[in-house]
Amino acid sequence: MKLKLVAAFLFSLLMALTAVAAPNGSLPPKDAKCPVCGMFVAKYPDWVVSVTFRDATSVFFDGAKDMFTYYLNLKKYTPSRSIGDVTAVTVRDYYDLKPMDGRKAFFIVGSDVYGPMGKELIPFRTEADAREFLKDHKGKYIVSFAKVTPTLLKTLE
Repeated sequence: MKLKLVAAFLFSLLMALTAVAAPNGSLPPKDAKCPVCGMFVAKYPDWVVSVTFRDATSVFFDGAKDMFTYYLNLKKYTPSRSIGDVTAVTVRDYYDLKPMDGRKAFFIVGSDVYGPMGKELIPFRTEADAREFLKDHKGKYIVSFAKVTPTLLKTLE
């Protein structure tokens, strides 16, 4: 029992250290690690995704797939937070690399373009751009933020 409490405390401490204050769309600090896979996020600036909380702290990811893994199971990764604490999800449009509201993005599933962790959800600002990419890169389909599920994420493993 003591070991479980110590492990839970250390995990919570690690998650607190990976959450840093940063404006939406900014690049992560050099030492920021993805809370899902542990990769250093700053190495992949074109793929950076962030979740910002009510207290203005942000957690950074090396792609949308890991962000959704975190977001859809927040209690596992950050037990003290809830979806209601999230004020912003920021992704980078694949074509122009500019930050955008991830909740409004169109994501391509199953293309021939891979992210830092392999198969990835590729974000786009417009549905037209997503459709063009879908055809050019053998994508399977387009999905909105709200339609991403743990079952869909399993297909990207």
